[in-house]
Amino acid sequence: MASDTFLVEAAALLGPRGLTCDPDLLNPWLTDWRGRFTGRTLALASPATTAELAELVRLCTLHRVAIVPQGGNSGMCGGATPDESGRELLVSLRRMTEIRAFDADARQITCEAGMVLEALHHAAEAKGLRFPLTLGGKGSATVGGLISTNAGGTQVLRHGSMRALVLGIEAVLADGSIYSALTPLKKDNRGFDLKQLLIGSEGTLGIVTAATLRLVPALADRVVVWAGVSSLQVARALLRHCEDAVGGALEGFEVVPAASLAAVLEYIPGTRSPLAEAHAWYALIEVVADSAAAATLRDRVETTIADAFAAGLIEDAAISASEAQAQAFWNLRESVPLAERAKGPALQHDISVAVDQMPAFVEHAVAAVEAAFPGTAAVAFGHLGDGNVHFHVMAPPGTAGIAWEVGPGKAISRLVYDMVAQWGGSISAEHGIGQLKLAELERVGDPAALALMRKVKAALDPAGLLNPGKLVTVS
Repeated sequence: MASDTFLVEAAALLGPRGLTCDPDLLNPWLTDWRGRFTGRTLALASPATTAELAELVRLCTLHRVAIVPQGGNSGMCGGATPDESGRELLVSLRRMTEIRAFDADARQITCEAGMVLEALHHAAEAKGLRFPLTLGGKGSATVGGLISTNAGGTQVLRHGSMRALVLGIEAVLADGSIYSALTPLKKDNRGFDLKQLLIGSEGTLGIVTAATLRLVPALADRVVVWAGVSSLQVARALLRHCEDAVGGALEGFEVVPAASLAAVLEYIPGTRSPLAEAHAWYALIEVVADSAAAATLRDRVETTIADAFAAGLIEDAAISASEAQAQAFWNLRESVPLAERAKGPALQHDISVAVDQMPAFVEHAVAAVEAAFPGTAAVAFGHLGDGNVHFHVMAPPGTAGIAWEVGPGKAISRLVYDMVAQWGGSISAEHGIGQLKLAELERVGDPAALALMRKVKAALDPAGLLNPGKLVTVS
């Protein structure tokens, strides 16, 4: 009866476009992107304005209805999927897509949380600027979701994650009040940086409705290098060499092991290795320039690579001669997850340790996992430049995926996260915690940090109605 009353009042508030219980419209949003979690929902609410959302949240508080905010439903940890009770309300801001302000001189854009990342890219490009964060799900990921999970991507090395790109924020809090701090201030010493509290909170402290974001000049040119190196330790030395040689022009530095490239070449049609011989590891290096520095970009890259050869850091390398070739190099790196999926079941761990410790960690962790679980194959690839690799463990050949993931897979992940904790790292470098890693965070997380998080959650959401069962638990 209470839910019926709530739905009547919510329908009156939001109108026919703002609330639906139609199963055909709900079903696409009830399973997470990876297909690991499926839930049920009371309804799907799609407010059109911040004011509507605020009224809706007050209504939810009155009727004790839990809220699950959802962006593009492209998250990796089930953080935007409702539970199986059918009593939670799924809230989407996909109708809130307006650009509220655009200051090209200040290189800032203020947009609503439902704006899709790809649309944000196009809006910036139309003004000769760019938003320097991209990822595979750019066609569905929304600004609100990116902020709520503190998304990273391939340009973190130079520009940082969403934490570094959000200049101001607007959000609806658990009591229905609106926190508005969209005006970017270079200096503000009035206490806590509350916007940073909301960034990465996965909708557990408030629902982001709009943000002021930092933009950067458009690229005039880029050069991408695919280099063969003898080890991950050498790749780290090459990273330092490139940082010293080109400084802030180094936009990306990714690593791919030989096994991952072999999988791409075998399972992804139309791919080929840029180098004639096989190497133990490959480094993907991107150096960029704006219009002022574009004329000398290629010469600087060629000198940097030549010096790396002379220092014994590179065994062979291919330098992109065109934008098409540059993208082809990136396609090899970005196809690794697809190739793994075609090859067989795998456990994905999105982890980070200190950059200088990463080579030793990977060597230690690969050996430990493969020794403890015979038949598995562990690989690490990704963003070496910012200390974040994707540590994946492939199942033994012929293994049934689901049974392996819920059986031996749990023990494998436990071992991986234990090692990450021992090395002072993070079990989630860029994908968040959601419900997938909730128990592991509770198990290996710092007790003092977890206690602080619980206190913050209890203070800002005392009824526990904002995205319950995600990120942090409060008893």
